[in-house]
Amino acid sequence: MTLLTHDRYCDEILFQTDRLRAAVDGADLTARVPGCPDWSLRELVVHVGGAHRWAGEIVRTRSAVELPDERVPDAEGPSGGDPAALGAWLAEGAAATVAALREAGPDTAVWTWAGERRTAFWARRMAHETAVHRADAALTAGAAYEVAPDLAADTVTEWLQIVSFAQQSGDPEAAELRGAGKSLHLHATDVPGAEWLIEFDEDGFTWRHAHERATVALRGPMTELMLAFNRRQKPDEGGLEVLGDSGLLDFWLERSSFG
Repeated sequence: MTLLTHDRYCDEILFQTDRLRAAVDGADLTARVPGCPDWSLRELVVHVGGAHRWAGEIVRTRSAVELPDERVPDAEGPSGGDPAALGAWLAEGAAATVAALREAGPDTAVWTWAGERRTAFWARRMAHETAVHRADAALTAGAAYEVAPDLAADTVTEWLQIVSFAQQSGDPEAAELRGAGKSLHLHATDVPGAEWLIEFDEDGFTWRHAHERATVALRGPMTELMLAFNRRQKPDEGGLEVLGDSGLLDFWLERSSFG
């Protein structure tokens, strides 16, 4: 599986934002979000729109350092409870961020919280941030959810890279993802090549694309696999199968739940 292009990530930010906006149109904005239970649906939308504006401001200003929230214009969303105003604010922020990303291109140096210090990081991160939180909105509102298979697959790959970075950076939960001789296999049954093998040892974990027997396997449709891997549904829902030591899968999901 290969990375998508910079332009494709930009396209997906716009598309996923549009679908997120549609999912919350007419929904109860005070409803709690199952995947993010501390948030209401409105708070979820504000989080996404604020993240867009924050990343966009980093790119627009070519910032070499992390920007504090107060440096990001209009990041708190519109006042009041008008759903139309909230949706318009969400769309405007996504459009401005994509315009900044397209103007900068993928290789402009900017601050990121990971090892990759270029604008390509933010295009990919915001595409997946929006796609996963769109799933949160759809599940909250009872709306249908589907995502392009290649984007769903890249969401899994990106999250593995994030968890690996967290472990290397000393995150206490990620540091517990170890255990010599154990492995976890992810297998999307409807997308050729969409397989990941996570291998644990005494020092941590590594991952690669491979089809091999593992301590536990999670297999099924790509979108459902992505949702379960991102803890948006249970591993045995949506036509997924858990084969082997389900406790190891639970162990992974519990300790990769930051972010």
